[in-house]
Amino acid sequence: MYNIAKGMNEKEIDDYVDFVLKNMSLEDKVKQMVGNGINVKVLFDLGFGKRVYDAAGSEKYNIPPLKFTDGPRGVIIPGSTCFPVSMARGASWDVDLEERVGDVIGKEVRAHGGNLFGGVCINNLRHPSWGRAQETYGEDTFLIGELGAALVRGVQKHNVMATAKHFAANSIEKSRFKVNVKMDERTLREVYLPHFRRCVEVGCATVMSAYNKFRGKFCGHNDYLLRKILKDEWNFQGFVHSDWVYGVKDTLGGIIGGLDVEMPRAKYYKFKKIEEALQDGKISVSMIDQAAGRVMRTILRYTTKEDPQIYEPKLIGCDEHRQVALEAAEKCMVLLKNENDVLPLDKKKIVKLGIFGKLARIRNTGDHGSSNVNTKKVITPLKGIREYVGDNIEILYEDGRNVQNVKNTAKEVDAAIVFVGLTYKDEGEYIHELRIGGDRENLSLHKDHIELIKLIAEQNDNCIVVLIGGSAIVMEEWKNQVPAILMAWYSGMEGGKALAKIIFGEVNPSGKLPFTIPIDPKHLPFFKANIDEIEYGYYHGYTLFEKEGYEPAFPFGFGLSYTTFDYSNLQVDVNEGKIIANVDVNNVGTLAGDEIVQLYIGFENSQIERPLKLLKGFSRVSLKPNKKKNIKIEVPTKNLAWFNPKSKSWEVEKIKYTLFMGSSSKNEDLLSIQFNIEN
Repeated sequence: MYNIAKGMNEKEIDDYVDFVLKNMSLEDKVKQMVGNGINVKVLFDLGFGKRVYDAAGSEKYNIPPLKFTDGPRGVIIPGSTCFPVSMARGASWDVDLEERVGDVIGKEVRAHGGNLFGGVCINNLRHPSWGRAQETYGEDTFLIGELGAALVRGVQKHNVMATAKHFAANSIEKSRFKVNVKMDERTLREVYLPHFRRCVEVGCATVMSAYNKFRGKFCGHNDYLLRKILKDEWNFQGFVHSDWVYGVKDTLGGIIGGLDVEMPRAKYYKFKKIEEALQDGKISVSMIDQAAGRVMRTILRYTTKEDPQIYEPKLIGCDEHRQVALEAAEKCMVLLKNENDVLPLDKKKIVKLGIFGKLARIRNTGDHGSSNVNTKKVITPLKGIREYVGDNIEILYEDGRNVQNVKNTAKEVDAAIVFVGLTYKDEGEYIHELRIGGDRENLSLHKDHIELIKLIAEQNDNCIVVLIGGSAIVMEEWKNQVPAILMAWYSGMEGGKALAKIIFGEVNPSGKLPFTIPIDPKHLPFFKANIDEIEYGYYHGYTLFEKEGYEPAFPFGFGLSYTTFDYSNLQVDVNEGKIIANVDVNNVGTLAGDEIVQLYIGFENSQIERPLKLLKGFSRVSLKPNKKKNIKIEVPTKNLAWFNPKSKSWEVEKIKYTLFMGSSSKNEDLLSIQFNIEN
């Protein structure tokens, strides 16, 4: 008899699973392919996410069950550390930080009794109206892939299985259960899949299929996505589980399509249905063995590893974890405008400070769907600023309802901070029964928020607008009337503290936009929330704006600082399958700060249709005043490849490329140099 023990190697796990499959009954095999249940009362009366949810496992063969909990802004079980939403963390461009966020999440999953984290959301932000934009990292596949891979690494350090989701082309919320997404092969391979492949490369344990259809087949039934690409081409060793409740539509479709586990309970993967399909010859025993085997192998890979530490309940939401949430909030906020150096405010010169808007005083950490981290320990902007200034500055607060009070206060104070933006009612996972979430119909602010900004700007020259939200906000109606704009996102439980430190200059803002903000929403791709079928094109975000010559309000990768960085001495070398780029970055300002150095490759000499340039590398650097540092970024030559649908292979063109390095995707912010790929 085989012995299940800590420290089993891959061969021992494979041998044991082969033994189990030879001896296990068909009914027990099918039990590996289903969740153990969730009912409507738990989902809507008590609230989703109050506990971990079991699936698979076998007491007879000593195989533990999966114990699922969700994310991605932290473990959703009450009491957990609530981080800024993923889109905010995308604005940090900080791979090391994201891995440490994953490290915290992994610890808290274990402390809650779980072993599977379903929160590596890496769908591409095709259009900022998408309701769940806040759950991903941005509009660029390279940025998404690097941060998603970092989260996977951090979570899985603690023997927690990480799930990359939603596979694939999931970026319309209201139509997610029905929409058929069409796209050509290059668009699929170059735009919508590379970030998933990156997570597979670093060993993500599981993948969650999407609700939507892809080329006429539901993603949970899609053998081209699940079998051919994911399992065969990418050699994915884990298992695929469905999105919850509606992720499988029929028994044969799921099993033939390559879906290994139906979550959260058996509806189509019931034993009797599978047994009948086997008897009719519509599926094979090998298909069941493959699915059950994948699940058991993955479980054993993680549950038999030695744990790096003990996971006690006191870890959940502890001070050390809150510090990581604070760091994330500090690094993610993006300074979009700062005329006349209105920011940072000087504590010694401000006597009275006006705070305006309802969003200043509410706990507003993001949507209320499956990513909601339910915690009351949230530092709101108003609380954060009050605690930061103490008795040194008089804080005058107006929620904005009384126009005359707003006018009077705005005239009286030395500076006015206006909090405007969005909440879970405006954007997020669409839950019809709770009448919340969904896609945004309008990318501008609410009318009353715009009126509040204009009213205060007329009364006070030091008007600072703080935007709350999870995606792009169009600002053309008011942005020229205010001197300062700060994108603060849904910034997590420590967001108010981080905001205060940035407002008063203790922390220098360093975030960069992970998406493009348009002047005119008509420059964005076609989007419709309620739609049966849609075609996704090869271009969106900055690649579309550059192809069409549209001027954005704020470009991808843009963000200001309280100091100034200068770039010089760009050099490039191609050697041993790598493009090696070096640039000097000099802090020529008077304050210490962080800069995000971005590397793009230009394809203007390509013989095929390609974007003008694509992000292929980035690096975050901290510099004190008058300090210079040489930044080196390496790009594997293979990362310049395009997918040839005729040969069904990736090909690197032997042409002259342009390498760009600088502070944003805007050409004026970049140095450039050309290089050749010849071999």
